[in-house]
Amino acid sequence: MKELSSVASAVKASTTLAVDAMAKKMRAEGLDVIGFGTGEPDFDTPKNIRKSAVRALLEGKTRYTPANGIISLREAICKRLAADLNVSYEPTQITVASGAKHSVYIALKGLVNPGDEVILPAPYWVTYYEAVRMVGGVPVVIDAPESANFKITPDQLRNAIGPKTKLFLINNPSNPTGMLYTGTELEELLNICVAHDLYILADEIYCALVYGDGKFVSAASLGEEIKKRTILINGVSKSYAMTGWRIGYAAASPEISKVMTNYLSHSTGAPSTISQYAAREALNGSQDSVEAMRKVFDQRRQVMVQRIGEMEGVSCLEPQGAFYVMMNIEKQKGRTLGGRLIRNGDDFALAFLETAQVAAVPCSGFGAPDFLRFTYAASIDDIGRGLDRLEKFLNG
Repeated sequence: MKELSSVASAVKASTTLAVDAMAKKMRAEGLDVIGFGTGEPDFDTPKNIRKSAVRALLEGKTRYTPANGIISLREAICKRLAADLNVSYEPTQITVASGAKHSVYIALKGLVNPGDEVILPAPYWVTYYEAVRMVGGVPVVIDAPESANFKITPDQLRNAIGPKTKLFLINNPSNPTGMLYTGTELEELLNICVAHDLYILADEIYCALVYGDGKFVSAASLGEEIKKRTILINGVSKSYAMTGWRIGYAAASPEISKVMTNYLSHSTGAPSTISQYAAREALNGSQDSVEAMRKVFDQRRQVMVQRIGEMEGVSCLEPQGAFYVMMNIEKQKGRTLGGRLIRNGDDFALAFLETAQVAAVPCSGFGAPDFLRFTYAASIDDIGRGLDRLEKFLNG
């Protein structure tokens, strides 16, 4: 038989989903596995949203919709972006897709030609790197070290730009670090993109999950020159606990939106019609559940950061957004834990899962091999039990 696609064959499996799959297999075997892997809220989707989906189903709203989503959902997205982020878009500038991940891919597909370079700060969400390669682009990684609060500097960005650079991709607040760029920091970086005529892919899926004194500033709110080059990515999965509904969206210039819509029309088409009506209710309905969940995440964040900070041989920064903690395991390298020699985060994560039955994500796939990512989108009881197991595991 002839060979498979070289592009598809080069794509690596998601480390987050791989850890989740291993944990689920162990649970199916009867083991008490605590999961800090997949970034998925442990809350149920709010009742008003679920009821709207049932209502749409009973009313027979089960047919195809326009490839870029129903107009009433796109109108709701525009209203929410204006109210929450102070950015103005028309419904024709909104493209609804099957999750924010899908929106990122479609945006890259619409912008990147083979050989174009995409600048990507590390640590990065694992899918970004692979998605750039899937569309024929070349990831250019800028290291944002822990000592710099996992943020890149303007000089780093300038030095990474070359003749083939097409796009700067930024996730704010960040998965996996939870770090948040201030408005001033963000504006400095994006003005460099304007000066070099680069597109900006701004993934703001965690914009409603910001803690402490942090203040979220949308990339598209920083002036017209920045906005017209920006593809804003967002969705309902994180803020409304709607991961399985698969609704994400992009807001962009009319030209970019048209390209993305055309691509969708010949690939997946629109997302589930029922999910679109549910997402419309999420955006138009009461936002009380968003704040309620944010407060719970904040409490869990503080518990996790405090507990890890009290343990010998590991450390973490306090995240300002999203629902992740990056744990530094550099001091564990060279030890043998759970019968494994620890050389990096991958070894630590495997030993931790096999020995203590706790699933956390090794960050080699995120560009940070000496770290593990823990999500605090888990119950406070599971967080307590999981960190007890971590402490015991570290003590050998």
